[in-house]
Amino acid sequence: MYTAGRRGWEAYVKIEAELEERLPDPPMRSTRQAADRTRTKRRRWGALLFVLGLAASMSFLMALTGCGYGDDVQEAGPVTSAETTDGSGETETTPSTQAPGQNTTTTADDPSKPENLTLSVYFPAAGEKIATAHRTVPYTIETADAAMGELLEGPTDFEKETVNMATAIPDGTTLLGINVSNATATVDLSKEFSSGGGTTSMTLRLAQVVFTLTQFPSIENVQFMLDGEAVTVFGGEGILLQEPVGREYFEDVAPAILVETPAVGDVVSSPLRVTGSANVFEATFQTTLADGDGLILVERTVTATSGTGTRGTFDVTLEYENAKPGLGGLIVYVYSAKDGSQENLQEIPVRFEPAS
Repeated sequence: MYTAGRRGWEAYVKIEAELEERLPDPPMRSTRQAADRTRTKRRRWGALLFVLGLAASMSFLMALTGCGYGDDVQEAGPVTSAETTDGSGETETTPSTQAPGQNTTTTADDPSKPENLTLSVYFPAAGEKIATAHRTVPYTIETADAAMGELLEGPTDFEKETVNMATAIPDGTTLLGINVSNATATVDLSKEFSSGGGTTSMTLRLAQVVFTLTQFPSIENVQFMLDGEAVTVFGGEGILLQEPVGREYFEDVAPAILVETPAVGDVVSSPLRVTGSANVFEATFQTTLADGDGLILVERTVTATSGTGTRGTFDVTLEYENAKPGLGGLIVYVYSAKDGSQENLQEIPVRFEPAS
């Protein structure tokens, strides 16, 4: 059983050490002051993640074992990619945010054809809510197949360590085929997809597939098949799938504020486009951007297209100057109407590049 005692502290120390090894100097040095309007406050990012994630991690890690995760559990706009080092001397490719619909670096042979695409995949993070991750892949017209392939690979180590991302999709699950017709994607998965887990695990794995496929404008709903057989009732928990289902079917596992750009680990620059959806009181929430030295760069009140029981979309641009390189973060939250405290708070770690 996970406890908030010595084990929790050891886990924090391990994550903090690993992050500092990967990141350029200077490291984060301050603690959360998201609601504090004093812009010279600094905060230590590792401690911030630990404090915010501790309570959620306890219930989430219990779900990983109790619900069976460990054994069973608009087309995303292309973005550019940047090479970074992970501290071991090896080079890795990290996506950087760009307005949806724009191309990545184009090939010399065909300037209209992007060399790479960035696709979204969705995993449950701490608190058992769906969160966004990005994957940069070679250009392909089979974007739905490519996105599903990346989804089945699971979250990266960085995503696991910083925001406790996991996957509810059982090991061994394979994609057998996808057919898109009349805004519905019929996805055929191997029988392993239905193995093990309780209601939470079953719901989350279905949601992962639905959110991943419905990122594309041509897909609004998903119909599931297992080994070529249509699914009308999923698993022993009896989740009804008699008709194709969309994102609204999984509102219970969607966070109040779902940020889709930027995603965890993205390389960002100004102006930063922030997009997603929200279902919050009066459609209004707060966003704060902190740089690689913990300095608050910009704070903004955001209003979605709808709220208070209806999910609406948002699309805002944050402009800033003099960002320190390193690991910073985008923080979103709602002020409580009752006492002014922060609710529905989550953070998306992002990377700030050194000035060119």
